[in-house]
Amino acid sequence: MNKPLSYKDAGVDIDAGDALVERIKPLAKKTLREGVLAGIGGFGALFEVPKRYQEPVLVSGTDGVGTKLKLAFEWNMHDTVGIDLVAMSVNDVLVQGAEPLFFLDYFACGKLDVDTAAAVVGGIAKGCELSGCALIGGETAEMPGMYPAGEYDLAGFAVGVVEKSKILTGRQVQAGDVVLGLASSGVHSNGFSLVRKIIDRAGADLPAHLDGQPFKQAIMAPTRLYVKSVLAALAQHPVKALAHITGGGLLENIPRVLPDDLGARLVKGSWPQTELFAWLQKTAGIDDLEMNRTFNHGIGMVVVIAAEQAEACAQTLRQLGEKVYDIGRIQPRADRPAVTVD
Repeated sequence: MNKPLSYKDAGVDIDAGDALVERIKPLAKKTLREGVLAGIGGFGALFEVPKRYQEPVLVSGTDGVGTKLKLAFEWNMHDTVGIDLVAMSVNDVLVQGAEPLFFLDYFACGKLDVDTAAAVVGGIAKGCELSGCALIGGETAEMPGMYPAGEYDLAGFAVGVVEKSKILTGRQVQAGDVVLGLASSGVHSNGFSLVRKIIDRAGADLPAHLDGQPFKQAIMAPTRLYVKSVLAALAQHPVKALAHITGGGLLENIPRVLPDDLGARLVKGSWPQTELFAWLQKTAGIDDLEMNRTFNHGIGMVVVIAAEQAEACAQTLRQLGEKVYDIGRIQPRADRPAVTVD
């Protein structure tokens, strides 16, 4: 008679999944905030929109970490990609002027390694804590045969809220408005297919340090979370538009928040090129155009504001810990590209 087959024989370890949930619970508890009615453990998480909102509009966002995960696997660096996951969604939600409320994650693997998964979710919880949103649920999927050994995939989902009257649409942007750039913490989580090619090209000729960090830490530095500082600035200054600089870089993300008849002229050299981006550009042998449409190139968030308000807003953001640069002006688009850097 054939031996009975269990789920564990098929490659799914229910006990490991239960152990991970127990490891996650205290991490998620640290992220609890006003509005959480029921979080980790149920079939659905419950959240009540804070009563201070008069006409609340929900704003949602979803994203992943991309091929940056390949380096996380290769270098066994799993503790920061969760921060990337949160940042990619909450920074997008922020662009509408919204306060992130809660976050859900999806972690999928072929065979569940509790320590690795706990490190990843620890990063997710840290990202939620830093951006003031609650980690109230998620899914851990163990699917034998779907992923190579030691690899996993991540997806994240954020929901935020904004007063209807305060939604940032970009419709008020005018020629002459100032473009402020908030420094990025590194490559963030876009362009890593090229980053990996560049590292392969360099071979053993890799710098020991970039921007004061060991090479691998500089490459894997998590995406900066702009939520708390930018929300504080929005409360004090009449910001007209925000742009999160992700895939497509400065050239493709800024136009997404501008009226069709306006563009942005950025001034080359108005923000510093870090050692990291200088090394990537030199090793790849690519020009500024390719750098600015592939990477954030040192600017992770853009703020558009009237010229007479710009310096006060920049000062507020600097006091809140951001590195802020005056990087350009809004101008009529005419027959020019939507964004120029010269």
